Amino acid sequence: MRTRLQLVHEQFNALTKALIEKGLSITTMESCTSGLIASLITDTEGSSAIFRGAYITYSNQAKIQAGVPSGIIEKFGVYSIETAVAMAAACRKAFGADIGIGVTGSMGNTDPANGDSVPGEVYFAIDYRGKVSEFFIQVPQQKSRFDYKLYVANQVGRKLNKIIS
Repeated sequence: MRTRLQLVHEQFNALTKALIEKGLSITTMESCTSGLIASLITDTEGSSAIFRGAYITYSNQAKIQAGVPSGIIEKFGVYSIETAVAMAAACRKAFGADIGIGVTGSMGNTDPANGDSVPGEVYFAIDYRGKVSEFFIQVPQQKSRFDYKLYVANQVGRKLNKIIS
């Protein structure tokens, strides 16, 4: 029996091969997933042909430095669909990619630095050549921090696969 990690890895392997076949470049700006999505994409041989780079923006300041307007975070909060959309757009623009993915949210605990933190609430956006798809997921309790990240990466991969198919 394959583990969830193996299943997600296989999913991203197929997804990355599809991106390579279609000649679609991709980038990410990740907060709560800490670069796991970028790592899964680049685990496939040949991914350098389509992977443009990534940001891991764990703090609000890092998001702003990477191109997210501070007004978005101030008005809507760092944990919001608006911030996820701004993250996806900023990384896509910065790296000149066809696809930008932005992910923000709280995993298993509250964030003392941000009052809008609700454990398990994650927002992500996929910006595909300027057409943005927005998503909210409620992550069920997981055994570890890595399992939270893997759960979110799986959901992002599933949505991305539908978008590029």
